[in-house]
Amino acid sequence: MKMLDITRRAARSLTQAKARTFLTALAIAVGAFTLTLSLAVGEGARQYADKLIASNTDKAGLIIAKDGKLFGADTSSFSEPQEYDENARQQEGISIKLLTDDDIAKLASNQNIESVRPQYTINPQFLTREGQKKYSAEIQAYSPGLRPEMEAGSLPATGDIAEGAVLLPDSFLTALGFSNASAALNQNMTVQLQRRATLSAEKIQELIQTQGLRAVGSLPQVETWQITFKIIGITRKPATALAATPTLQVSQNDAREMAEYTTAGTENYHKYMIANARVKGGENDPAKVQLTKEQLRQQGYNVQSAEDVQKLLFQIVNILQSIVVGFGVIALIASVFGIINTQYISVLERTQQIGLMKALGMRRFDVGSLFRFEAAWIGLLGGVIGAALAYAVGMVANPWITNALALGEGNYLLVFQIMPVIVLIVGLMLVAMIAGLLPARKAAKLDPIEALRTE
Repeated sequence: MKMLDITRRAARSLTQAKARTFLTALAIAVGAFTLTLSLAVGEGARQYADKLIASNTDKAGLIIAKDGKLFGADTSSFSEPQEYDENARQQEGISIKLLTDDDIAKLASNQNIESVRPQYTINPQFLTREGQKKYSAEIQAYSPGLRPEMEAGSLPATGDIAEGAVLLPDSFLTALGFSNASAALNQNMTVQLQRRATLSAEKIQELIQTQGLRAVGSLPQVETWQITFKIIGITRKPATALAATPTLQVSQNDAREMAEYTTAGTENYHKYMIANARVKGGENDPAKVQLTKEQLRQQGYNVQSAEDVQKLLFQIVNILQSIVVGFGVIALIASVFGIINTQYISVLERTQQIGLMKALGMRRFDVGSLFRFEAAWIGLLGGVIGAALAYAVGMVANPWITNALALGEGNYLLVFQIMPVIVLIVGLMLVAMIAGLLPARKAAKLDPIEALRTE
């Protein structure tokens, strides 16, 4: 008997028990629905990560640190006693090695690196604007290699932003009294810095001689400095942002002046947690970026590139996708028992038909193939139903998800590709055929004479 004939006969046989076939297919459809959505989520997340890195990250950029703990590369020392290092910062009981000016000069001397920028992070006393309350925040130097997503305003095509300019996170708009992002553009705001007051030994000696010892005790304990910035852009927090702290961005020179002011006279003066470097021509030569990264690692530095950030994002996506796939696999395992049960019932109900077919010369292999193909049809039906439902749900949910997660226009979390779905459906058919092996074997082994006697 030809395979095409067996396939047609299997399809006709299933129509004799439409309700049972449909319910069994629905069990497979649940797993197909979950797996199709997981494939779509994985593809959508990867495409979004690619767009995010391509538009916001310089492919030639490197993030350099002295301490691997900042990148999660050296966690073994968290629980071990830390040797004192004058170029380290004590943070929550952990000693973090810092870059110094000597390190910056050493990095800049690398022939493959065209620029090195220390990353300044400033915690001002407060920020405000006229007539508004005071708020805490964090300030960092703007990095051309890590361009933020903009709600309003624009960024220079290359290079730093202007001195005296600031990029304000959209989370501050309402707090500072702005009705919308556009209303904040070109408005002024004030940042106040604070540091421990410092006086030279000569000045202290002069005060003692002229005003007495009590004059030293009445000196102010802290100094403050207020700086006015013009808001040139409003940044939007991307959906993939891991940090919860809203960060303002200023020019490199402004950030350096503020950092030097707040750290003057402390052990953190001219010391940096990380630095941003750019590889010459690295945007078109990934191999050169990799080579430079390895060179710096051999010199004792810890380095991350845009590719490393992409791998980290993909790793997170893969973990989440695996969890969803696990639920789909559980649903498929349950459906396998449904197929076995359905096929066994079908064999029992059609015992006389099987006996008649074998008496008329149908081979055992063909009988077994008939039931295996019936199982494959059930797998196909369930796969198509599940994939179609997933696609329909994705088309309806995509705009809402994009808006809820602020992914940006044209970016979708659920991206369906035809080939993975086809492979999934074919895989479901194979799973269904495997599930139908035992019932098919039972049908193939039936004795025709005994089968024909069955009432």
